[in-house]
Amino acid sequence: MTDQHDTADSDLDAYLARIGWDGPRRPDLETLRGVHLAHQRAIPFENLDAFQRIAPSLDPADLTAKLVHGRRGGYCFEQNLLFARALRSLGFEVATLGARVTVGTDIVESRPRTHMLLHVLVPGDPRPYIADVGFGSVTGLAGPVPLLAGPEFEDAGRRHRLVHLPHAGPLELWGLQAGTESGWATQYAFTLDPFEHADAEVSNWYVATHPRSPFTHRPYAQRTTPDGHLALDARRLVETHADGTVTERDLADAAEIRRVLDDRFGITAPDGLDLLPAKH
Repeated sequence: MTDQHDTADSDLDAYLARIGWDGPRRPDLETLRGVHLAHQRAIPFENLDAFQRIAPSLDPADLTAKLVHGRRGGYCFEQNLLFARALRSLGFEVATLGARVTVGTDIVESRPRTHMLLHVLVPGDPRPYIADVGFGSVTGLAGPVPLLAGPEFEDAGRRHRLVHLPHAGPLELWGLQAGTESGWATQYAFTLDPFEHADAEVSNWYVATHPRSPFTHRPYAQRTTPDGHLALDARRLVETHADGTVTERDLADAAEIRRVLDDRFGITAPDGLDLLPAKH
């Protein structure tokens, strides 16, 4: 009979093999940074379950089966819950937080908390860190950042900072901002109120099944690579190169979308899934 410790060790081994991490397994900042970037480059962001109006399972065994063994990716809840479990196995203390994605709006309160990120404590380091392998975008975090307002941090060519945002609530509101050619752009806003598993289940169901969720209308996939970033939005493929140049093209049909997902993103799309978005 296999006990829970054996299963956890086996899952950690499989996870680290999946992301290609053969470095230290110490609960220190070097390991946190290395595993964060390795995860981001190995496991793609994708919404193919939500595109089928299926809420993906957040059960640890199902996450391991899908993202580690199944040649699939996932979105923020799946990615960060898998990452959090691995970090805890490595000896970090991790709490999950909920965020309101602010891209495309100036009114923070107009968005529900449909994003998950992580609050990580490194043994012996008095500073908490924010980590997030589930934002997917080219403006997402490439590594953890200290929970400090103001300083700019750079990792793998991406610039970020945390700021305090004005709001009427009793808790301090933090904003993660990305440095872009046009200045600092707020990606999402969050408080340090814990976002429990039950909260994630509700948000996961909403994002994957609600008719107003953009994830239910067209396929999305994103992948960070050592040479840049790939993004698929419906049939539009966007490649951001290491020098900052961007190339775009429209894929011809569902068969080409499936081939690109397989060849460029490392995603095996479910059999029988029509990858062309519905026309409205």
